[in-house]
Amino acid sequence: MKKLFTSVMLIASIVIASINCSATNPKIDNQAKPFTGAKGEIKLMTLDPGHFHAALVQKNMYDQISPEVYVYAPAGNDLGEHLKKIEAYNTRADKPTAWKEKVYTGPDFFEKMLSEKPGNVVVLAGNNRIKTDYIKKSIEAGLNVLADKPMVITPGKFADLEEAFKIAHAKNVLLYDIMTERYEITTMLEKELSQRPALFGKLQKGTPQKPGVEKASVHFFYKAVSGNPLIRPAWFFDIRQQGEGIVDVATHLVDLVQWGCFPGQIIHKSDIQMLSARRWPTVLTLDEFKEVTKENEYPDYLKKDIKDGKLMEYANGSMTYKLKGVYVKVTAEWKYKAPENSGDTHYSVTRGTLCNLEIHQGKAENYLPTLYIYANKGTDLKKLSSELDKAIVNNPTTTGLTLEKINATTWKVNIPDRYKVGHEAHFGQVTDMYLNCLKDGKLPAWEEPNMIAKYYTTTSALKLAMKKK
Repeated sequence: MKKLFTSVMLIASIVIASINCSATNPKIDNQAKPFTGAKGEIKLMTLDPGHFHAALVQKNMYDQISPEVYVYAPAGNDLGEHLKKIEAYNTRADKPTAWKEKVYTGPDFFEKMLSEKPGNVVVLAGNNRIKTDYIKKSIEAGLNVLADKPMVITPGKFADLEEAFKIAHAKNVLLYDIMTERYEITTMLEKELSQRPALFGKLQKGTPQKPGVEKASVHFFYKAVSGNPLIRPAWFFDIRQQGEGIVDVATHLVDLVQWGCFPGQIIHKSDIQMLSARRWPTVLTLDEFKEVTKENEYPDYLKKDIKDGKLMEYANGSMTYKLKGVYVKVTAEWKYKAPENSGDTHYSVTRGTLCNLEIHQGKAENYLPTLYIYANKGTDLKKLSSELDKAIVNNPTTTGLTLEKINATTWKVNIPDRYKVGHEAHFGQVTDMYLNCLKDGKLPAWEEPNMIAKYYTTTSALKLAMKKK
């Protein structure tokens, strides 16, 4: 994992600003530093792991993290699936892990964790209906929290999340969410190129019909994780527990807009103006539901979402908003099963005055994320080509990348496989970053306000979309 992390971090100009945990933060510079970076000083407590992302944090070992992990959860399939994944990592042939899971399954598991506190970092990835409460109470208990997205799924709980951040300051603990997509190589390159005025120009403000930034993702209910078919809990299909797409996976897209277009800048709620939002269902048959969950029938809490024997799963959402004056469109969709040899896909357009940067991941790209550069009309093509050579081909921090000219105004970036570490590896990269921040005793100055702005954006979009039911 360390080698993978190091190879991607060679792209220094792309990521240094975004992960520098020593960045000045006047509010918390005087915090005590409870961690030194010593071996095994971080002790994880995994709370109610209902999502496979909880296990992915432990796909690799870390010197700073003790191999003993304390799990507090109700007994049942969610816990069983989590422990099976950890055991698979421990017993794999290639670089097996050595985690020692210490499990408590009493009905008072959460209260037990808060009273015992055998660890100092809570890992949260599971039922999102109660996640905000888990976060706030864990912070109140003086525990650091590394939470999977989303940290909040309803407008009514947003104030609790804001309060949790305030309490974290008072308790000198760090609350952070797992934003894996910042570590995907095409996204990192898109960000880097957009910050080169001689190449990109300035970010266009756009219009509601043609925004300056567009991002979309398509996810699939049926998929494989760590080489095995993923069994999803039935509650995952309840929007009241998992959350709708507009507040769930759209979190990543909103984050990438903030992180990529306004790097290092603090974003306030007042910088965001929600213009329009909508939601729509993915229709799933009972057989499809059975295949993914291994349940024989719909549970009672889903009955209100059943129409003509099919599940109306409101996993899809789209929003258009203004961020610091720039029009942005974000769309998140879910489908049942991906085409052969494919998986979740990402689409992005960042429009500049000199060129547009676009990421495509369709059949033409063999379902692999691919970065294209499209010159705008009137752009000096010779100068743009020269700037692209500087940024891509002759950049010593991105060795091995090449440019392929598609036509007179279009280029494709060819990226060596060593930079494509994969989605699962990104969880280790986020964890490494969080460990560095724990050692420093603070997050970058912009991270906390921008997390608040991010969840204000998603919950505001849901609030607006719900008005149009």
